[in-house]
Amino acid sequence: MVGYHAYCGDETLLVRREGLLEVMNILKDEFHFEMLMDLSVVDFLGQQPRFEVVYHLNSLTHNARLRVKVPLQEGEEVDSVTPLWQIANWLEREAWDMFGVKFTNHPDLRRLLMYDEFVGHPLTKDYPINKRQPIVKPKREYR
Repeated sequence: MVGYHAYCGDETLLVRREGLLEVMNILKDEFHFEMLMDLSVVDFLGQQPRFEVVYHLNSLTHNARLRVKVPLQEGEEVDSVTPLWQIANWLEREAWDMFGVKFTNHPDLRRLLMYDEFVGHPLTKDYPINKRQPIVKPKREYR
């Protein structure tokens, strides 16, 4: 763990990427954060580290919420939390598709929202706003 802070009742843990899976396992098993509500990525273009993966956890047992942040340099990978929460499968796929953050040991890391031939990751701050993408014919005809 790197640090902790609270602001207006929102508690946040800062965790190194190497210790993420261990910390999340403890939070789930010992502190009863049974639910991964959301996973998002923040792009701090021009700063180091560039990315921050943000996990939003919920404890139904204790009626508590917790935010866990993992700073990442561009190109670094973070462990998948899919073994702990199955919903992470889709959330991590979306984070990879939109921001290019890779999750180690993810069972099926492939595009979720964009088509397979799409080049780049559209929610990064350095993605060109007027970039042209290849025209792709549909794989099957819809009626």
